[in-house]
Amino acid sequence: MELIDGKKVSEAIKQQIAAEVEAIKARGEKVPHLAAILVGTDGGSVTYVNNKVKACEQCGFISTLKMFDESISEETLLNTVDEFNNNPDIDGFIVQLPLPKHIDSQKVIERINPNKDVDGFHPMNVGKMMIGLPTFKSATPAGILELLKYYKIETAGKHCVVIGRSNIVGKPVSVLLAQKGYPGDCTVTLCHSRTSNLEEICRSADIIIAALGAPGFVKGNMVKEGAVVIDVGTTRVPAPEIPRGWRLKGDVVFDEVAPKCSYITPVPGGVGPMTICSLMMNTLQAAKGKKA
Repeated sequence: MELIDGKKVSEAIKQQIAAEVEAIKARGEKVPHLAAILVGTDGGSVTYVNNKVKACEQCGFISTLKMFDESISEETLLNTVDEFNNNPDIDGFIVQLPLPKHIDSQKVIERINPNKDVDGFHPMNVGKMMIGLPTFKSATPAGILELLKYYKIETAGKHCVVIGRSNIVGKPVSVLLAQKGYPGDCTVTLCHSRTSNLEEICRSADIIIAALGAPGFVKGNMVKEGAVVIDVGTTRVPAPEIPRGWRLKGDVVFDEVAPKCSYITPVPGGVGPMTICSLMMNTLQAAKGKKA
């Protein structure tokens, strides 16, 4: 069993990006600028946005963070999106999800200029991804593909089972892994809460991508020997024994599943760092005026 080290891979990619930004600066060209809008004080969102700001520093990007109280009106938020759309200095920006219940997230996503949508959530970018056109790919699925590439994990002809059908991870990663070329050419089964024979399907998988946000869902008896397991889950569970009072738990029971795997991602330190890394890659592409 080999551990897929997302932290190591993301650091290597960020170093490559930083070198490219240095070359951009040396040519006297514009430095990439990533902006973020954060509404409210959700713990996971705050941590994630802070990590994005830190990653921008590592890559040599300019970063802007605009924070709002969760009582902000939808109109004010949409006006801020317009402001970022029309600011020529901002190459790409994200609106951190989830948003408060009184705000229509889809309306906000659709208001973002597709050429600045470095999260890859705008329907235009999702549509382009579906048919294999160059576009911004959703950060987490793109990060997963980078991990498969880095570890030279074979995907052609393999049976990949994706558990979870979210628009952010499950659906896009299932599409990307089915597309022609590497890493792709998989036969993909997309499972969800209504899948009746889930355990049986998982046992036939060469690659499992667990992205349902249910801690400890994938157990040892659901995985065949030699499978590759990618754990996307990052749920905060109470841990009174440690000072912060919580720990991150993945969708996979690591101790049961790991001994059977050829490769597996840990939580934390697996997929998480790659999501932010993909965002940096998308921002660099936006700054260069082309999409990956």
